[in-house]
Amino acid sequence: MEKRWSIRLIRFAAIFGIIGTFIGSQMSGSMDYSLRPIHAHILLVGWLSVFAWGIFYQVFKVKYKKLVSIHSVLAMAGALGLTLGMWMYNLNPFGLNDTFVMIFFIVGGSLLLLAFALFAIITFLTEK
Repeated sequence: MEKRWSIRLIRFAAIFGIIGTFIGSQMSGSMDYSLRPIHAHILLVGWLSVFAWGIFYQVFKVKYKKLVSIHSVLAMAGALGLTLGMWMYNLNPFGLNDTFVMIFFIVGGSLLLLAFALFAIITFLTEK
């Protein structure tokens, strides 16, 4: 179970790494740094955190396998929701309702917060 989720998380992180570095390159080339917070969160949350979770599951076995699936889904949904919500909140490229955008942003961040909390618990539930 851990190995399957490990590679999924690492692949997800790799996609975020590509997106984050592309945004950084675009900002640098255009000298427009308005996407700095989004760029930073994509790389820190989507690349670094998700990659670290994938490596953790590659190295350790967790006693309660269902928690691995729950955490991984929360992690991916939270990273995607937070960064997309932040992008929509800052730019609103589709002209969506401000309340919808704010709720989307908050829900994404909340899912990510739950993923971090669950991961902290999982670290104490590894097999020896």
